Amino acid sequence: MRRTLEGTKVKRQHVSGFRARMATPGGQEVLNRRRAKGRHKLAISGSKRA
Repeated sequence: MRRTLEGTKVKRQHVSGFRARMATPGGQEVLNRRRAKGRHKLAISGSKRA
């Protein structure tokens, strides 16, 4: 049996992935702020497959 609230990787990508950020002016501001701060990771990374 699954828990009530479980995050899905796909939904997380659609909301806060790199391409989702680049799609809107506000999201681009977010990325620019993170670049200015020197973040190593600008957005969440996709699933790693072997």
